[in-house]
Amino acid sequence: VSLLPEIRQTLFFSATMPPEIRRLSDAFLMNPKEISVAPQSRPVTETVTQVIAIVDQRKKVDALRQIIVKDDLKTAIIFCNRKRDVDTLYKSLRSHGLNASALHGDMDQSSRNETLERFKDGKINFLVASDVAARGLDIDDLPAVFNYDVPMHAEDYIHRIGRTGRAGRSGRAYTIA
Repeated sequence: VSLLPEIRQTLFFSATMPPEIRRLSDAFLMNPKEISVAPQSRPVTETVTQVIAIVDQRKKVDALRQIIVKDDLKTAIIFCNRKRDVDTLYKSLRSHGLNASALHGDMDQSSRNETLERFKDGKINFLVASDVAARGLDIDDLPAVFNYDVPMHAEDYIHRIGRTGRAGRSGRAYTIA
């Protein structure tokens, strides 16, 4: 922002305005005008079936694989809270024969874009991701998402499960706790 001309027009768009984003925008916007639009889609609770599995911490990977098999899931996004857990889980799923890949903020942008395109094209079945994938992604007809880790904030939960059950379709959101 310091490299931009002092006189300029800055437009900032966000689906939500949590306090940390509000502070960031306040730091570089002058006399901002806020326009809020009411959501046009149904609440996520109407299109997404939410399921919780309470398991021993050491059995989370087994529980995840069992749900995938039992519910015959062909594709899903699996959210972890930490990047290192994304890498560990994706390697575990691959070692058990699942077509999985990782997506997190430590990857360069071109790698993230390529991984996401491969997932959208069906070349990857299970995308193990950090919250970098929780906002702004629109995947056609994604049947399920998993909260492999319970998100730290309620708003993150809403963004994660909002990747499924879009455009009037139904979806499932599994939380493993």
